[in-house]
Amino acid sequence: FLPHCTIKSRSTTGQAEGPYRSVDRFDSLVTEDYAGKDTLDKLFDYAVERFGKADCLGTREVLSKENETQPSGKVFKKLILGDYKWLSYEEMDTQVSQFGSGLAALGQQPKSTIAIFCETRAEWMITAQACFRRNFPLVTFYATLGEEAVAFGLNECGATHLVTSVELLETKLKNVLPQIPSLRQIIYVDRKSISTAGYPQGIQIHSMHSVQELGAKPENLSRPIVKPVPSDLAVIMYTSGSTGRPKGVMIINSNLIGGMAGQCERIPGLGCDTYIAYLPLAHVLEMTAEISCVTYGCRIGYSSPQTLSDQSTKIKKGSKGDCTVLKPSLMAAVPEIMDRINKNVMSKVQEMNCVQRTLFKRAYDYKLEQIKKGYDAPLCNILFKKKVRALLGGNVRMMLSGGAPLSPATQRFMNICFCCPVGQGYGLTETCGAGTITEVADYSTGRVGAPLICCEVKLKDWAEGGYTKHDKPHPRGEILIGGPNVTMGYSRSEGCNNEDFFADENGQRWFCTGDIGEMHPDGCLQIVDRKKDLVKLQAGEYVSLGKVESALKNCSLIDNICAYANSDQNYVISFIVPNQKNLTALANQKGIEGTWEEICNHPVMEREVLREIKEVATSIKLQRFEIPVMVHLSPEPWTPETGLVTDAFKLKRKELKNHYLNDIERMYGHK
Repeated sequence: FLPHCTIKSRSTTGQAEGPYRSVDRFDSLVTEDYAGKDTLDKLFDYAVERFGKADCLGTREVLSKENETQPSGKVFKKLILGDYKWLSYEEMDTQVSQFGSGLAALGQQPKSTIAIFCETRAEWMITAQACFRRNFPLVTFYATLGEEAVAFGLNECGATHLVTSVELLETKLKNVLPQIPSLRQIIYVDRKSISTAGYPQGIQIHSMHSVQELGAKPENLSRPIVKPVPSDLAVIMYTSGSTGRPKGVMIINSNLIGGMAGQCERIPGLGCDTYIAYLPLAHVLEMTAEISCVTYGCRIGYSSPQTLSDQSTKIKKGSKGDCTVLKPSLMAAVPEIMDRINKNVMSKVQEMNCVQRTLFKRAYDYKLEQIKKGYDAPLCNILFKKKVRALLGGNVRMMLSGGAPLSPATQRFMNICFCCPVGQGYGLTETCGAGTITEVADYSTGRVGAPLICCEVKLKDWAEGGYTKHDKPHPRGEILIGGPNVTMGYSRSEGCNNEDFFADENGQRWFCTGDIGEMHPDGCLQIVDRKKDLVKLQAGEYVSLGKVESALKNCSLIDNICAYANSDQNYVISFIVPNQKNLTALANQKGIEGTWEEICNHPVMEREVLREIKEVATSIKLQRFEIPVMVHLSPEPWTPETGLVTDAFKLKRKELKNHYLNDIERMYGHK
């Protein structure tokens, strides 16, 4: 393991604010992985040329489905799954060619956007490669987006063609299709037929298989292909904006090529690997990870959070989850999944007999001490491989963490029990997911590593928040990322582009992240705060605190509200100044008496406020993860005199957080 004193990046100017570059490419930033392979279609063609007969994309067969009734009366769908069935690189190439040709035959034009609103599956990647090959800019949407957000995004991008699944088509799209006048062709990826009754006239609906059959016709396959150039738009990736409206990030070919070159350099030995794919492909982390795997000849086995392990919710008891069958060597995970694994393992440890529990704890503590000294513990690894590593198939050699901060305790647990490094990364959609990643030999916690070889990092003073380059012991400030991976801005959002993006005197693009970083002496970055109200939960969902607050102020029981979320937690909480008249009347109905303070502190009243919050939030279509699940009722109003709001009665978030610190601990279960 690397000693912590090894210098990993340095300031190019000698100044504390940077910019900082990796010492491995200090003189110039990397723009591509393979010389001359400067567009995504060239990268895929090169992979097919090298790995033609090798397995590429794998999907498990669904052998049967069963309904399982719980003691509570709830019914859960359970799956019995078979082995993985694989497409080789050559077979994938054929499907990519035919689908791209079929889309062109349906009227899709080069440099005109095509949208995908679909779960993570092999057909998503086939669609993406078909679009990259024919210069169809791909507009991506999270499968979890609500109806209104999808309709907004489709109208904004003006796509005439949409790729989706039957489930999303019937549950989220059908009702809003009349609101999307530009849409002409819908292609669903499932191998089954559906009724087109009830869909608007003027929209044609096709299966992916039928479009591939159309594309396989000689007259369509022979159509000339307009190839992309590095500056051509490849993807518009929709992410959540602070107003609640999704924003489309414009990503050109050279952005992705540069960003992935930087990311892959931090994964040594990438090649003969098996990657398990279950995170949303509409997230930049998953999309770049999968394209990189294809580039390097890895095989990708598709999964889902509900089928990942033997204990997953959709796996029938006694049958095998995807990890057990696939035995992946590489895996990306958001911190929430790692936290879940941690809790599951530790709960099983508590169920062990005294001797087993003592042995596990001593092995854990001993390996922790060895790691802190820079060593491994091979004998302990034998125990952990048998007891814990098998949960993820037993072959994981590296885990990649992104999407939200990973707690030091969980990172240590993964290091120790899964006997592999956790590459914790920091990047954004606006930087193609590239920014920093920890090196495999760096076992320090709470940090996100040094800048990748494709970009550089600068710290900008944020005096209002109290962060400057002069801070001791280390310089701090807003993180700015510059390099070929920095995207072209937001689609149709000139105001945001002028605020968040700029080009320096050399023409290099920079993105102002809104995150606050601290640069350690070895050139590794630590994220210490957020400048924006937009908070990313542990599972990677974005929550706009201001949006939640403005929506819930309409509740009859609420006078004022401050929503709060920790990035290392998976739910929102809130502090509330209740409406005294309405809450007192409700308390009387419930037979609750006492002072105003006693009423506010009564658990029944907290539950009643939460009930109203849920009703109002559901009626105005807040997403599930945006709705507060715990509240604290404050008997004292917030006035400028209390220091909790400004003279204009705007919330002072930092002061509110400090004021309610004990309540935050309680609501997140620490007290």
